[in-house]
Amino acid sequence: MVINVKNFEIIKNIELGNYKLNSFQKDLDELNISLTENQLRQFMQYYELLVKWNQVMNLTAITEFDEVLKKHFIDSLSLVKACDLSGEQNDISTNISLIDIGTGAGFPGIPLKIAFPNIKVTLIDSLNKRIDFLNEVIAVLGLDGIETIHGRAEDYAKPDLLREKYDLCVSRAVANLSTLSEYCLPYVKIGGKFISYKSEKIIDEIKDAEYAIEILGGKVEDQVSFMLPNSELYRNLFVVTKCTDTPLKYPRKAGMANKKPLTRHEVILRRQKTPPK
Repeated sequence: MVINVKNFEIIKNIELGNYKLNSFQKDLDELNISLTENQLRQFMQYYELLVKWNQVMNLTAITEFDEVLKKHFIDSLSLVKACDLSGEQNDISTNISLIDIGTGAGFPGIPLKIAFPNIKVTLIDSLNKRIDFLNEVIAVLGLDGIETIHGRAEDYAKPDLLREKYDLCVSRAVANLSTLSEYCLPYVKIGGKFISYKSEKIIDEIKDAEYAIEILGGKVEDQVSFMLPNSELYRNLFVVTKCTDTPLKYPRKAGMANKKPLTRHEVILRRQKTPPK
């Protein structure tokens, strides 16, 4: 789907006065994020494109205005609870490269790019129709320093492609931490971070994932738990620091990380079934 010229002009030239943004502004204030009028307009353009494209393809079950702002935009921006994207605290760098694995409709990568335009963003998704949508959003919003890639996470984590090229890897994808770590940590530079967005408490999941994270070259650094601003929506940001190179055999071939996650139990069973050489 490509929006026609008339609709393009309407979305491109939307008036902020037509939107009730008080709650959104309050949420941004709680996150200590300050947006210009142009950045606010970009968020509204993004919203309009999301609901229009969602009429012909499945991008999100959340389309009501206030819910999109809270559950998609603010949720994406809540990354600031765990990571300084402005560079003011030298948490990573002042020139951050970020990759969003399994980005779907562009969350969290596009909201982060709008709010922090100096970061360099790569969006990966396996569905080409979603990539078409993301490219339309990027064009209409006039975003620079952002690219889309159509493919699986396993396909691009190779030494001659994107392996260990990024300061930060993020994902809101629904998968267990062992699986996400195998997909994401290969993309992260030593000293960089992988941060997984979770909407539930993950104590048991952390225990299962610790072994996978260790063999993938990472170390559990933090788990930041909070409620989204002015809501009762519980969130977790699970932070992993990349300490050593990820062994080249990871990620495994397509589907293996999901079918057979690298939990301690799975690895022990695999060793027991493998005869000694």
